[in-house]
Amino acid sequence: MSPDPLVEIRDLNFAYDNRAILTGINMTIPRGKVVAIMGLSGCGKTTTLRLIGGQLRPTSGVVRVGGQVVHELDESGLYQLRRRMGMLFQFGALFTDMSVYDNVAFQMREHTDLPEELIHDLVLMKLHAVGLRGAHHLMPAELSGGMARRVALARAISLDPMLMMYDEPFAGLDPISLSIVGELIRKLNDALGISSIVVTHDVQESLKIVDYVYFVSAGKIVAEGTAEDIKHSREPFVHQFVWGEIDGPVNFHYPAQPYLQELHEQPAKPNGWWS
Repeated sequence: MSPDPLVEIRDLNFAYDNRAILTGINMTIPRGKVVAIMGLSGCGKTTTLRLIGGQLRPTSGVVRVGGQVVHELDESGLYQLRRRMGMLFQFGALFTDMSVYDNVAFQMREHTDLPEELIHDLVLMKLHAVGLRGAHHLMPAELSGGMARRVALARAISLDPMLMMYDEPFAGLDPISLSIVGELIRKLNDALGISSIVVTHDVQESLKIVDYVYFVSAGKIVAEGTAEDIKHSREPFVHQFVWGEIDGPVNFHYPAQPYLQELHEQPAKPNGWWS
């Protein structure tokens, strides 16, 4: 991995009260690379993004972005750091009462003193980058799911961030839209010279575009490596996840008593049953 990483996570632990979510996490996100965090729902992937963005504070350990320890920043410092991050939320999260143009212009108007003429040119540039310059006048309700995701991506890169974070960017997309969004993630990362973190369940599409993968299970990293390393991993959980196998470390059957034993037991009486 790069000797000059943009994001460093060291010995990270996070818990809600006494319920551990992340345990002993170590990750490095090099500058200019696309890194995926994969795992089952509830394993701590999105929580990791929130810790990087400063929405949550670690129970222990360090999250460093651009050389700054995120949880040590004051409100002003955290605000300045977040301006250099872009976030693509699951399903896009566009402002429904604003046009495509105004969605992309929103951050420029809120966080800069740029004149409207320059904002106009920048908005069209960002929309052109995602192939939707001709849709600038449409409202979110008039967009397909794939188009909405691409507008959200144009909005996320509107302030030229140094770090892009994607939370399930492929969820709910048809195969064509999914491929388009995947290609945009890779091309924009390389063209803008940024770093990207992709939290996703979509193994096959992600492995086409990422440089490195971390697999998380039960709040711990159980495997990491390049796309080829992951495809050929002998770790049982990773193999089951990558190839979509029904049985493995993640069982098809929820834990239960032996079937025959349960069949011969007397059924429990429902609440309110009168004998």
